[in-house]
Amino acid sequence: MSFDTVLIANRGAIATRIIRTLRQMGLRSVAVYSEADVDSLHVALADEAVCIGTARASESYLNVPAILAAAKATGAGAIHPGYGFLAENVDFAEACAAEGIVFIGPTPDNIRTFGLKHTARALAAAHDLPLAPGTDLLTDEAEAVAAAHRIGFPIMLKATAGGGGIGMRVCEDEADVRQGFAAVARQGQSNFGDSGIFLERYIRRARHIEVQVFGDGQGRVMALAERDCSLQRRNQKVVEEAPAPQLPGPVRQALIAAAIRLGEAASYRSAGTVEFLYDAEREEFFFLEMNTRLQVEHGVTEEIMGIDLVEWMIRGGAGDFAFLDAEPPRPSGHSVQVRLYAEDPALDYRPTSGTLTAVEFPAGVRAETWCMAGSTVSAWYDPMLAKLIVHAPTRDEAVAAMQVALDRTRVDGIETNLRWLREVVRSAPFVTGEVSTRVLDTIPYEPRAIRVVGGGTATTVQDWPGRQNLWAVGVPPSGPMDDQSFRLGNRLLGNPEGTAGLEVTVTGPTLAFTASARICLTGADFAATLDGVPVARGVAIEVGAGQILALGRASGGGLRGYILVAGGFDIAPYLGSRSTFELGQFGGHAARRLLAGDTLHLAGDAATAALPAVTLPEMSTEWTLRVLYGPHGAPDFFTDEDIDTLVAAEWQVHYNSNRTGVRLVGPKPQWARKDGGEAGLHPSNIHDNPYAIGAVDFTGDMPIILGPDGPSLGGFVCPFVVIAADRWKIGQLAPGDRLRFAPVNIGDATVADALQRRLIATGEVAGFGPARPIEMLSPILAEIPERPRCPRTVYRQQGDRNILVEYGPIVLDIELRIRVHALMTELERLDLPGVIDIVPGIRSLQFHFDGEVLNQRQALAALIAAEERLGDLEDFAIPSRIVHLPLSWRDPATLETIAKYMGAVRDDAPWCPDNIEFIRRINGLPDQAAVENLIFEANYLVMGLGDVYLGAPVATPVDPRHRLVTTKYNPARTWTPPNVVGIGGAYMCIYGMEGPGGYQLFGRTIQVWNTHRQTDAFVDGKPWLLRFFDQIRFYPVSAEELAEWRRDFPTGRRSIRIEESEFRLSDYRKFLADNAGPIAEFEATRQAAFDEERAEWQRRGEFDRVSDLAEADAPEASAIELPDGTDLVEAPFGGSVWKLFVAAGDEVEAGDTIAVLEAMKMECAVESPGSGTIEALYMQERQSLQPGAPMLALRRRK
Repeated sequence: MSFDTVLIANRGAIATRIIRTLRQMGLRSVAVYSEADVDSLHVALADEAVCIGTARASESYLNVPAILAAAKATGAGAIHPGYGFLAENVDFAEACAAEGIVFIGPTPDNIRTFGLKHTARALAAAHDLPLAPGTDLLTDEAEAVAAAHRIGFPIMLKATAGGGGIGMRVCEDEADVRQGFAAVARQGQSNFGDSGIFLERYIRRARHIEVQVFGDGQGRVMALAERDCSLQRRNQKVVEEAPAPQLPGPVRQALIAAAIRLGEAASYRSAGTVEFLYDAEREEFFFLEMNTRLQVEHGVTEEIMGIDLVEWMIRGGAGDFAFLDAEPPRPSGHSVQVRLYAEDPALDYRPTSGTLTAVEFPAGVRAETWCMAGSTVSAWYDPMLAKLIVHAPTRDEAVAAMQVALDRTRVDGIETNLRWLREVVRSAPFVTGEVSTRVLDTIPYEPRAIRVVGGGTATTVQDWPGRQNLWAVGVPPSGPMDDQSFRLGNRLLGNPEGTAGLEVTVTGPTLAFTASARICLTGADFAATLDGVPVARGVAIEVGAGQILALGRASGGGLRGYILVAGGFDIAPYLGSRSTFELGQFGGHAARRLLAGDTLHLAGDAATAALPAVTLPEMSTEWTLRVLYGPHGAPDFFTDEDIDTLVAAEWQVHYNSNRTGVRLVGPKPQWARKDGGEAGLHPSNIHDNPYAIGAVDFTGDMPIILGPDGPSLGGFVCPFVVIAADRWKIGQLAPGDRLRFAPVNIGDATVADALQRRLIATGEVAGFGPARPIEMLSPILAEIPERPRCPRTVYRQQGDRNILVEYGPIVLDIELRIRVHALMTELERLDLPGVIDIVPGIRSLQFHFDGEVLNQRQALAALIAAEERLGDLEDFAIPSRIVHLPLSWRDPATLETIAKYMGAVRDDAPWCPDNIEFIRRINGLPDQAAVENLIFEANYLVMGLGDVYLGAPVATPVDPRHRLVTTKYNPARTWTPPNVVGIGGAYMCIYGMEGPGGYQLFGRTIQVWNTHRQTDAFVDGKPWLLRFFDQIRFYPVSAEELAEWRRDFPTGRRSIRIEESEFRLSDYRKFLADNAGPIAEFEATRQAAFDEERAEWQRRGEFDRVSDLAEADAPEASAIELPDGTDLVEAPFGGSVWKLFVAAGDEVEAGDTIAVLEAMKMECAVESPGSGTIEALYMQERQSLQPGAPMLALRRRK
């Protein structure tokens, strides 16, 4: 072959199709792509990929100089144009020849001859191909009118250079001709650069049949059977099949003979398609046009003929036409193809765009596509997502196979024509073969769906219990924050447990139902109406097709409401759940909250016996949360007085609360420790341990009740955990609400749990038990004293569904982590019923159980028995891969992060403006180069995953002389980009996703989480890269090199080096003993610097710094002077003033947005209650407001 590398001058499904054949032929493939297609599958699959321009096709896929430059730069000796774009461009074919590059396709003369329909018709007529009664090029409108009357109506006006359904218009009478002539001319000129027009007779019940041909350019042409492409919508093909159904034998023979004559007359080269219009009633066919390229529907021909047309084209491009020497292959069986488009059939097939969250094609189906889950569909290009092709011995079997294939296909994230295609392939005309070009106009599409008219503040899809068994790798369960209300709603509808519904926060959505449905509303009161009529909560409601459900703002207590639908929603699960995890950008509908224009399809799943009625729990603004004492208490971490104060206090809910956790404003602990030692300077710091949902987590001096989207690992103490039966209340805590903690014992929690289960099962409402004196309770369930070679073991209570096992003293000791791993391995071996998660920390392990099959007493007994079996671990060995990761030192992303922190949070922190300098100073190193050297020399041992979500490693150097110790940001950052790398306490962490954070940053690396793609690094269906006890080795790259790594690594185009290894405890003990002196010297120097930094913080008052974000509130209403005759406008909820749109003296109208408050990580508009003048303003941007705080004085217009 005269070339070994082929560039594909195209995108989408045809590009991946050509790459497949090139790979089979042993040829290199080069993909070109626009900036909008950087994540397209063809870019990942090609041997090499070159970006050739911006998203606009004229600047990329039609950019001839850029394509030719890419071919020369990559050594491509040939270019395959695919179909569309430049496939039938004479200038491009000639430009390739001028550069000595093979154009894989017909000759320029072939393209020129058939590129203009009037010259193609002339050639066809000269060789006895029947033509539909029509004209040559028309000069003006009058000539067109005369010709139309001569031929007889209806006729079709056609642009001579048109194609793909563009530049065609059916005219029923003279008026239509006069009206359409200029329009078709404009379309031809604007789309194809040619305003020429002709007309021909229009056949109402026409079929579109085409013949595949292949020629050698020397007059030899082979016909490869025919295809039926009659099922079209607006002249765009939707369903194709081969051979054509119900086609008489003589007609078939005549069609094929005509196609061969035309190809021979033109000395046609390569693949081409001769298209005919067939009048089934008269059994007449007429030549339409010849396409000088590979057709979209070529696959059905390949299936029945047993050939590869792309391979033939490539061989022909190299001058090898030997395959034409053989007898033409004979058709075998029947093949059907459907085109999957990004369009909404319910809205007149409007194109759609967005990110695909699920793409699934069944096995045994030929699926040609450019996209996968995670792909972004842009508005720049053709909306075709995929072609699905089936082949079977008979047409009936092929039709049935396509029906099954479409039923088993799913594409989520945007609207597509998939559900409509399911109806098309079951329609009588298609099943019987009575197809025509107008059949699809008769197949309506009536989806069973809910259309989102308005999304509300934060409406998301959730299910219960959410994602399970993934806490150990930093994947939170998500699910409804008020699980009790959600589950009751499903029970009232007879939905099985786990059926997905909607969670509504602050303000609700407006939803239009396209089909009848049964719904139930629970949770807070959002003043819901159905077609303007109020509807009740807690009862099943029948909704008719066309009705609109509207929810307003939550009032009367509570923050979240739930909309449950009988049968649930047809949404693909991710990692076992349909729940939305917005921070992680997966789950739910389109991996985000609902927006106007979204469509939620109803699933119609089978129902169970419904709960007849239930009395919904009351919502309030004052709450009591029952808690279990532990895992951390007095005297280890808090003083006894601290614990008494926490129980006695009335806490206020801070506006900066959300699904990750609810912040509380209240008294500051005095603490039992002066600092966290190696874990950090603040006494709240501990070595990272697994958290429980509902834990009261002291991040510094401010507690946060962790929610269902919270982190699984963290380095802060938790004195209480909300019992499972009261967790629903966390979801209803609104900014400004007041709450108290009521300590209870495990017996109380078990009774409460049983009563809640009874409430959900039967609707029977339970009472509320008494609180217990805190001095009667203990956070410790049991303890095993230290033994030879076995550390002290403490079993800490962590709510009523978890036990936290802690080993040894509060120090960083890899040997303790090995013991944690050994215990985890033993528990996994036992595989006890009722276990939900087993989650390791640094020196701890969380044992999470369901509380029903396995209760706390049984779980504790199992843990103690497992510990007794462990004994000494001298010979314990663990697989320990060495994973080499590129790192951009002081990456621009880290500098941007620090700059944003200084601008938005504080600029006087000890770690500002340079985190690396802070790391140097607090560790007593001579210069920043020493910091860099230690980090690149270290082997970071992965001790935990999910420290900041999604497989993010918490790791420490194997050699203690490489361990750098810092403290975390306080307050934490509100924004951290993904994959930046930092140190907090004694640990290194790679951020798995965008979000808040507190580690001191020094660089950036590649992705450690890959949501949708499996590669050589992301395997076994797991989206996380790292494993426990992996050893991370960084090597330096530039920021520019890292950008390339970050582009290519998730697609599999670049691979990292991973070495298999083993970590053996006996070897590690020997290493520590052999290097005890230098290790002690390094640690002493580091400790001295750490102590010096702490003393400096003490001198500067850093420990007394107020980090409570509620300090800067607006003045009380009683403290302001309200101008006479004005109305006071108060904050409807707590939050920070993100944007202010008015100033004193401004005129406003009722409903105008006066400000946007940020609360719970959401932006909520505040509207003017009336029209008038702003007389006084009592707020400013970035100011915190509590509910009811004064905002402005409004003088209403009379």
